[in-house]
Amino acid sequence: MFGPRPDKPVVLHRSAIINRKGPFGVLCDAGKEREFDTGLLKLVAESKFRIVCVVIDKQRHLEQYASPFHPYHYCLAAMLDRYSGWLNYKNAVGDVVAEARGRVEDRQLEQAYRRVYEGGTFSMFGHVHHQRALTSHDIKIRPKSSNIAGLQLADILAHPVRQAMLHECGLTPASAGFFGGELLKVADAKFNRYERTGVVKGYGKVWLSK
Repeated sequence: MFGPRPDKPVVLHRSAIINRKGPFGVLCDAGKEREFDTGLLKLVAESKFRIVCVVIDKQRHLEQYASPFHPYHYCLAAMLDRYSGWLNYKNAVGDVVAEARGRVEDRQLEQAYRRVYEGGTFSMFGHVHHQRALTSHDIKIRPKSSNIAGLQLADILAHPVRQAMLHECGLTPASAGFFGGELLKVADAKFNRYERTGVVKGYGKVWLSK
């Protein structure tokens, strides 16, 4: 897609793609851009994964509780509940990998994950629910440069999926451009859902402190 094989792997990074940075500078050519967009849509469509998007109103969350749980860690717990639930439903096990954000933030995330793994969450799910599904009591944290497929897909999809959720709830106007809209169409089938009814709300699209 980008011509000769690069010396280093090309890591999909939404910001670099949009701003045409690094190897994505070739996307200034309209033909290359169309080729890339087609390939990316095909990649998302053919990849096997499930989306759980958790959105939290941080201001309302902080105002709602005297000692509020860290909003990002609250989101992590909600995601782990759904992820472990899907794995248990499929009688499978899975790993958890997060993108590195900084030494302090990463350490806090490790502790938050361990609390869920060892003690469960505030919902109906106890620690057995998670320990039966998750392969490790430690979360794996990797930088973007590690070239991990799941982290790259998450980076590509996180913003348009979140914006679409905000729009669905009437909180923002539609903001996805043409390609963003095409990406959302492809991603729609990837949302986690209650398989007996196909319901996505509460399974693949989760609102906290709304």
